[in-house]
Amino acid sequence: MKTGSRFLNAVSAVAVSAGVAASGAGVSVLVSASAAHAAVVNRIDVRGAERVGAEAVRANLTIQPGRSFSNADIDESVKRLYATGYFSDVRISVSGGSLVVSVSENQLVNQVVFNGNRKIKDERLQAVVQTQALSPYSQNQIDADIQRIKEAYAAIGRSDIQVTTETFTVADGRVNLAFVVDEGDRTKIGKIEFVGNDAYSDGRLASVIVTKKSNFLSFLTRKDVYSEAKLRADEEALREFYFNHGYPDFRIVSTDAVFDESKNEYTLTYTVEEGPRYAFGAVEVESTVSGVDANELQRFVETREGSTYNARDVQKTMEAISTRVAAEGYPFARVTPRGNRDFGSNTIGVSYVVDQGERAYVERIEIRGNTRTRDYVIRREFDLAEGDAFNQTMIARAKRRLEALGYFETVNISTSQGSAPDRVVIIVDVKDQSTGSFGIGAGYSAGSDSILLEASVEERNFLGRGQYIRLAAGGGTDDARSFNISFTEPYFLGYRLAAGFDLFRSSTSSEDFYDYEETGGTLRVTAPITEDLSTTFSYTYKQMSYDGAGAWNQDANGIVAGEPGFNSDRANLSAPYRDVIGKDWVQSSVAHRLNYNTLDSQTEPREGIQAQFTQEFAGLGGDSDFYKISAKARAFYTLSDEADLVGSITVQAGHVMPTSGDLKVFDQFMIGGRQIRGFENSGIGPRMVNGDAIGGTTYFAASAEASFPMPGIPQDFGLRGAFFADAGTLFGNDVDTRGENYYGGTHLRASVGVGIGWASPFGPLRVDYAIPVMKEDYDKTQHFRFSIANQF
Repeated sequence: MKTGSRFLNAVSAVAVSAGVAASGAGVSVLVSASAAHAAVVNRIDVRGAERVGAEAVRANLTIQPGRSFSNADIDESVKRLYATGYFSDVRISVSGGSLVVSVSENQLVNQVVFNGNRKIKDERLQAVVQTQALSPYSQNQIDADIQRIKEAYAAIGRSDIQVTTETFTVADGRVNLAFVVDEGDRTKIGKIEFVGNDAYSDGRLASVIVTKKSNFLSFLTRKDVYSEAKLRADEEALREFYFNHGYPDFRIVSTDAVFDESKNEYTLTYTVEEGPRYAFGAVEVESTVSGVDANELQRFVETREGSTYNARDVQKTMEAISTRVAAEGYPFARVTPRGNRDFGSNTIGVSYVVDQGERAYVERIEIRGNTRTRDYVIRREFDLAEGDAFNQTMIARAKRRLEALGYFETVNISTSQGSAPDRVVIIVDVKDQSTGSFGIGAGYSAGSDSILLEASVEERNFLGRGQYIRLAAGGGTDDARSFNISFTEPYFLGYRLAAGFDLFRSSTSSEDFYDYEETGGTLRVTAPITEDLSTTFSYTYKQMSYDGAGAWNQDANGIVAGEPGFNSDRANLSAPYRDVIGKDWVQSSVAHRLNYNTLDSQTEPREGIQAQFTQEFAGLGGDSDFYKISAKARAFYTLSDEADLVGSITVQAGHVMPTSGDLKVFDQFMIGGRQIRGFENSGIGPRMVNGDAIGGTTYFAASAEASFPMPGIPQDFGLRGAFFADAGTLFGNDVDTRGENYYGGTHLRASVGVGIGWASPFGPLRVDYAIPVMKEDYDKTQHFRFSIANQF
């Protein structure tokens, strides 16, 4: 009896879960009933329910002995029994005082297997289909599962898939079910077209949207995979682009995706209306809240009269004012931008009105759609929690933060009425995307004629916890080796503190230069000050080892170290390096850095500023004692929206001073091709007569660059050209040279050149060719420079 009760409960649960699908599936029902009007039966006779059991059938009937029923009750009972999925035929009739229920049972599925699938593993397909072992064999359910499998393959860019089934009969009314998958070829995006755009070219708009036209590297980027969700994200990206570039009337008329089965490819067409371009008119702040001074809030306004209309600046202004007002004790205050459009001058005046909003509280935050990212990773991006005052501006900020994480393909936040009029439910719908990457890069140094290869594995959302981890290893000619491990926890101990560590080891060797080996680690923690400003504290421990190589390891008579008669003065080695060669050195330092970042994109910026100010103190043990300060700032500005011409200016400087004794050669600044292209690393600055670079105590450098899309190359491919000019100098020396002569001075170096950058699937790649136009005879030049990633 207990066994029967458990089975009855299981069948009832199936009936509840499957009822909606069955009732809407157009099931053909054969009912034979002699009762045309309300009737009463004394008993229910169940026939044919050998596996399911009579009690399970009776539990799904609306008819009970001793109670009157009608044909409507019979229809409803038949629907419920079909909805369980356990029966292929149901007949209900009345015979005397008995209700006769005759059923034909479906076969049970003994096992579900998948054949032919390579791109999607069995485990993932098993989670997609609803038909499981020991569930009833239902053709309607299987047809639905076939559609689910097709949708799973379409999500990875394979709409050409074919799915069939095979069954194998097993004893006792059971069958094994096999889904046979023909994966077909990858479905491509053949064309991306725009209709109605005059201000921007098709190529410029194609670079804005998420979906890209298929090319020979699409199998790596997966950006040519079509989906409805990506189409909606593309529409939002276009709106944001136009709204932020002066077109508040922009709208998308239609978005069409046409699939050509013969070519197995999509053609995407976006039809738009741009409207006129606007600039900001008069901008002011108004307040209807007693105690809130509108004039005091004026300093938080980021929109300026006469500048191009930008919705992002409007939103940032709203957030800044809202945060300030809430901090003053007005949590329910609402900031609303009110536009005053002048059609004659194409300007929009904006009044930021601060008024008392409705008193509403957050009842709960509901997270949906995240299959990998943990709920708490999403919740912590909100500055409000359950029970806090509801603030729409903070919701917009949370949405921007979630999108900036890069964990999700789409982010949508909506609200619904809570359990009371003053309660609001915040609903967050997200769709996870891949956050891991594998990169292979190569570098070449013409100065040392060496090649360096590096492979890296990176995960930005480790185990769905929002943690960052990167492993990298490199090697090349001249016995160069490098190993790096980085880890960051963005919310250390539950606070908005990004704590992490870096471990590194590298070595270089050349028969003409010294061998150098470096091993160490860094502990760091970063805390936000504002949305754009943060501060970082770090501690670094580094062990360095220098050894002579080649001619440096010989004395003036050519006798190699270790051989009889070797002169330890090593006449071929300059004094600053005689002091460090053959020893292990330790550098122990703490550093503080201020980071300021308003870039509109971290990968391909077109507007904004990125700046850093760093101060470092070495002397917590170890062999180095110094105080070092450095600063660097880079500003981007769009010179031409239509041509996508972007200009940038970079300035940087640094100074180091000893806090005890003299500096070591590795304490001073070494600059060259990273700061002034056209020169080797450590290619400029004070240098011993024999050619040894000893670095300097002070440096200045500046660079101006203009980048543009490469002509004849699809703009969404990410290939850009550049013209640049660099200048700078390195001077000063606090290393003991023991009276030996060296070259120095504040001489200015400068170079001009061209470059090509590519936002590749392996990360940003850059090749530059520079010609020094101002240099000293003792400088080391290098015309070509290849870099794996843009370095700030």
